[in-house]
Amino acid sequence: METNVWDHVVALHARVEHDLAKALQRQHGIGLSEFRALCRLSAAEDGELRMQELADSIGLNQSSVTRLVARLESAGLTRRDLCPLDRRGVYTVLTPEGRARQAAAAPTYAETLEAALGDAARDPRLAPVVAALTALTPVPA
Repeated sequence: METNVWDHVVALHARVEHDLAKALQRQHGIGLSEFRALCRLSAAEDGELRMQELADSIGLNQSSVTRLVARLESAGLTRRDLCPLDRRGVYTVLTPEGRARQAAAAPTYAETLEAALGDAARDPRLAPVVAALTALTPVPA
């Protein structure tokens, strides 16, 4: 892959992430990482994941996910629970408030993503990257 192409992918990513983070913080009082964690927990069986599973699913290291979960707990959006079979295992569990916040923020995320990609598609440098991404068929999660 050409370095120039990768630079455009990185530029598109940074632009979209900035717009998403700003909209989620302004309209729902949560950051982008918090929203993504709530989404993963919402999709998980029983609304819970081991801390390491959550870290892996949103691309954070262990210490960063620990701080993230502490912020979510402080806001009443998650709680921690010990694994009954392995007391060393710690789960993060979505609370009803967390589920409601994720559901309320999901339309903002989707609308902002669509708008950010639309704006980027009008930038001649980024238009080919946006076109290539939108042509992809999503892989089921």
